[in-house]
Amino acid sequence: MDRLPKSGANYVPLTPLTFLTRASNSYATRTSIIYANVRFNWRQTYERCCRLASSLMSLNIVKNDVVSVLAPNVPAILEMHFAVPMAGAVLNAINTRLDSRNVALILKHSEAKIFFVDYEYIDKAKKAIEILMADFNMPIPLIVVIDDLDSPTGIRLGELEYEQLVHQGNPKYVLENIDDEWDPITLSYTSGTTSEPKGVVYSHRGAFLSTLSLILGWEMGTEPVYLWSLPMFHCNGWTFTWGIAARGGTNVCIRNTTAQEIYSNIALHNVTHMCAAPIVLSIILEAKPHEQCHIATPVQILVGGAPPPAPLLEKIERLGFHVVHAYGLTEATGPALVCEWQSKWNKLPWEHQAKLKARQGLGILTLADVDVKNFKTMESVPRDGKTTGEICLRGSSIMKGYLKNEKANSEVFKNGWFFTGDMGVIHPDGYLEIKDRCKDVIISGGENISSVEVESAIMKHPYVVEASVVAMPHPRWGESPCAFVILRKNSNFKESDIIAHCRKNLPGFMVPKKVQFVEELPKTGTGKVQKNHLRAVAKAFVIKENKNQTSKRSTQVSREKPRAYDQSHEQIQALSRL
Repeated sequence: MDRLPKSGANYVPLTPLTFLTRASNSYATRTSIIYANVRFNWRQTYERCCRLASSLMSLNIVKNDVVSVLAPNVPAILEMHFAVPMAGAVLNAINTRLDSRNVALILKHSEAKIFFVDYEYIDKAKKAIEILMADFNMPIPLIVVIDDLDSPTGIRLGELEYEQLVHQGNPKYVLENIDDEWDPITLSYTSGTTSEPKGVVYSHRGAFLSTLSLILGWEMGTEPVYLWSLPMFHCNGWTFTWGIAARGGTNVCIRNTTAQEIYSNIALHNVTHMCAAPIVLSIILEAKPHEQCHIATPVQILVGGAPPPAPLLEKIERLGFHVVHAYGLTEATGPALVCEWQSKWNKLPWEHQAKLKARQGLGILTLADVDVKNFKTMESVPRDGKTTGEICLRGSSIMKGYLKNEKANSEVFKNGWFFTGDMGVIHPDGYLEIKDRCKDVIISGGENISSVEVESAIMKHPYVVEASVVAMPHPRWGESPCAFVILRKNSNFKESDIIAHCRKNLPGFMVPKKVQFVEELPKTGTGKVQKNHLRAVAKAFVIKENKNQTSKRSTQVSREKPRAYDQSHEQIQALSRL
C-alpha cells in the first residue's frame, strides 16, 4: 500500500484557484462583483482573471516572481488574488495606509517585478519609487495603473493600465499547473506593532485549508452577499477573497469604509456577511442619523483584531448585526480561532452572552492543534480559565515562514509549534480567551493585570468611544495601569469620573492610576493600537509626577517646567494629531 504513487486523478494539489474554476462552471450567471455601477458574473470574472494571467505571462512573469499591488477594495485587487497565482507568481497586497518609505521597503525586500497602483495612490507610489532608486539603488518594477472602472481618471504613472492588460489577454488561457501545493501563493507583510514589518509567506495548501475552515466555522451558506469592509490587503481579506467564489457569492466592493458606504450598500444589495476589526463596529455605532438605515435581516459580522469589549458587542447586536468573534494573525493566514456559538447559551442573560462572544473560541477545523503553553517548559496550562500561558498553533494553514528572515523564524517556531506572542487561558469547556499580548501585560505589585480586561471595563461607560490601557511605571508597585480614552463628542467628563467608573467595575489594583483623554489613538495600518507609543507617553507622566514631588520637597522651587513634562505634553499633542 505504501508504494502507491502520488499521481493521476487521485492526487491534485490543493489550491484556492479551483474555487474560481468551480464558480465559473457552477455559478456562471450569478453576480460575482458589484462595485458602484459595475457588475460582473462568475463567468466574466473567470475570463478576466484568465486574460490578466495571460498578460502577466507575456510580461515575462515566471514562477515565484512577486507581483505587488497598492489598491483599496476595488475589483482589480480581488481579481489579482486569482490571476497572479494563475500565472505562477506570488501576490503581494500592500497596506494602503503605509507611508511611501515603508512601501519602498516592501518593494525592495520582496523584489517585486510588477507594481500595480490604484489611481488614488499615485503620489504615494511615485515617492516610493523615488526612494527605491535614490536610497536603495534598486531596479524599478514595471508599473501598471489601475483606473476606476466607474470613472476613469486618465492618470498615468507608467506606460501600462490594468484594463488594457485584461483586454489584451487570452480568455482561454489555461492556468499554470500547481506542481507542489506548498508553493507560495501570497506574500503579506505584518503591520509591525512591535518591530519592523516581516514578509509572511502563505502556501497554496494553507490558503485552501484556511478558506474552507472559515466558511465552515462561520457557517456561511451558498450565495452570500459579502460587503468588503475589511481591507483585502489584510491577510488576503482573511481568505474571503477566495472564499466567496467557493460559495458562489457576490463581492460588494467599496472604496472607503465609512458609515455611509456600509449602511447604503447593506440596504441596496441585501448584504448578508461582512468582516471587520472592532474599529469598524465603532464606525457603525457612531453613524449619524441620516447615514443609518433599518436592517431588516441580520447581517453576519466576523470580528477579529483586539478582543471587542462586551459592551461594544451588545450595542452592535441591537442594531441588527450578529457578531461572531475570531482570533488570528498574519502568520496564521488570518483567523485561527472562531468563537462557535452554542444554542444553550441563548438562554443566558444578555450580558453573559456578550462576554461569551468576546472569547476567541476554538481552533479552526484545519488546524492540527491549538494550545496554551508555558514557552520555556512547553507544558500546557490547566483548563481553569485562570492560568495564563502563550497561545500556540500547529497545522498546514500556518505560514511557511518569514521571507529571508531565519532569525525571526527561529524565535516563533519551537518543537513544531508556532508561538503567537499572545497570552491566554483555556476555559473548562475548551474555549480559549486571549488576555493580552505578552508585552502588554501589566505587572503591578506582583499581580498580572490584563490590559484587555481594564479596557473592557472602561468601555462599559456609555460616553467612551475607545480606550487603550498600557503599563505606567509606579514608584511603589513597579507598574500601574494608564488609560488613554476617546470620549463621545461634546462630552464633559473628567479623569476622576472614569476612575470612579472603573472602581465600580474592577478590583482596586486594576483601576488606572492615570486617565488621559485623546482625540485619536496611534494605530498601525491594520487598525491595531501601537501600545509602544502609548507606553512612551505614560512613562513621561510618571517622570513628571516624580519631578513634581521632588520640587515640593525642595526648598528651592524652579520656575521652569520639568523637561519631562514638556516631552509628555508634546507627545500627547502628537497623539491628538495622528
